[in-house]
Amino acid sequence: MTKSIYQALSEIEKGNGCATLCTVTSSEGSTPRHVGSKMLVYPDGKFIGSVGGGDLEHRVLDEAWMAISDGQARLLHYNMADPSRGDPGVCGGQVEVFVEPILPSPLLVVIGAGHVGKAVVHLAKWLGFRVAVCDDRAEFCTPEVTPGADAYYPVTMDKLTDHIKIDKHTILILTTRGSNVDVAGLAPLLDSTAAYIGVIGSRRRWATTVKALKAKGISGGKIARVHSPMGLELQAETPVEIAVSIMAEVMMLKAKGTGKPMKG
Repeated sequence: MTKSIYQALSEIEKGNGCATLCTVTSSEGSTPRHVGSKMLVYPDGKFIGSVGGGDLEHRVLDEAWMAISDGQARLLHYNMADPSRGDPGVCGGQVEVFVEPILPSPLLVVIGAGHVGKAVVHLAKWLGFRVAVCDDRAEFCTPEVTPGADAYYPVTMDKLTDHIKIDKHTILILTTRGSNVDVAGLAPLLDSTAAYIGVIGSRRRWATTVKALKAKGISGGKIARVHSPMGLELQAETPVEIAVSIMAEVMMLKAKGTGKPMKG
């Protein structure tokens, strides 16, 4: 039995996958497909459904793969009258296709399940992130001690990339217990394409970490990717307040906000 687009969308959501949904939103005159026709495009080139076939569909497929890459929706307009002018057909009509990327919820990894780490897990989950916890102290890295996460990795930080695929949608929050932990484990994370790498602590602690990382041969360019001290300046003191500061910065950068007060 052929899978429907709606069944496929449900599977993508459950599996935290990605794809692009292309829908004919306007059709005037003679066009290959009616309004509401859909095509679901996967990153590997496979697709379900159709928005018209031929050159039109090839162009939409190209836009669909770009949408998966850049995460941006687009409304495409095509005349279908004169291929010599670059039109994708000779039907004589006009068609619009809405291309919508379906992307997984960002994965936020909390490394260090102390008091602040637990607060970040709770808040990030409440905000809709998928959340994983990593701590080399196995007794801290459990649902009983640090509740609310989707996955737990009781491994040292430098081994995390063996268990998680870190990509441009991954957010790494290091609420670790000391500079020595960061120095020992940061190198593989700096080689990743993570969207955000933040390290808790004072400016002095981070300066100590930077010195040690450079002594290990890690370039200044890689080190500069790190946000430390991380978070927005809220005069936060308690673990929950610090978690709010951290997640405020994550959300600000994710949405390209300014962090300025709304009142002008």
